Amino acid sequence: MNRAAERLYNGIVKENTIFVQVLAMCPTLAVTTSAENGLGMGLATTGVLIFSNLLISLLRKVIPDKIRIPAYIVIIASLVTLVEFILKGFVPGLYQALGIFIPLIVVNCVILGRAEAYASKNPVYPSIFDGLGIGLGFALALLLLGSVREILGAGKLFGVQVMPSSYQPALIMVLAPGAFFALGIIMGLFNYRKMKVADRKNRIVKKSANHCTIEQ
Repeated sequence: MNRAAERLYNGIVKENTIFVQVLAMCPTLAVTTSAENGLGMGLATTGVLIFSNLLISLLRKVIPDKIRIPAYIVIIASLVTLVEFILKGFVPGLYQALGIFIPLIVVNCVILGRAEAYASKNPVYPSIFDGLGIGLGFALALLLLGSVREILGAGKLFGVQVMPSSYQPALIMVLAPGAFFALGIIMGLFNYRKMKVADRKNRIVKKSANHCTIEQ
């Protein structure tokens, strides 16, 4: 697996922001009342991640070590302001729905964390794919959570009715408690699958070791 593919896979699966690292819970729980809101926030954050990683990697040898964190924040804040203007100009409905959580992307620990942990120490090319992988993992997690909440809480997906007319929406799913319920269930399933995969690998390793012992 080449380095770019590794960064994508790690960001989406192994280092998933929501289901593995359990970071950025505030926007995750607040904006995922619908699939559209979750996807919008995820893509906005992905854009900021990609370009902040790119710029910080380009400038990593220029920015003095003592002021690196303030410099990173200035870069991230500039990109978030640009994203805010784009959303306000082209998708005002989404801009209104996301509200204060758009400017709060500046203080998203995931973005500053990737800048400090990866982009500031690696070349541009892998840094871009690191931002893309982490961003896509975040966006997919928000999309999944928003979809579950919208389907169960409104019987719709992206505003389109998907449940039969006889379905009684569980309104709690589009309220604050529903965010915790949906997140807990999805994280439980995600971790259950990880445990099953790890168990399968352990059985394969033990079987291989026993086979080698018998041959010896």
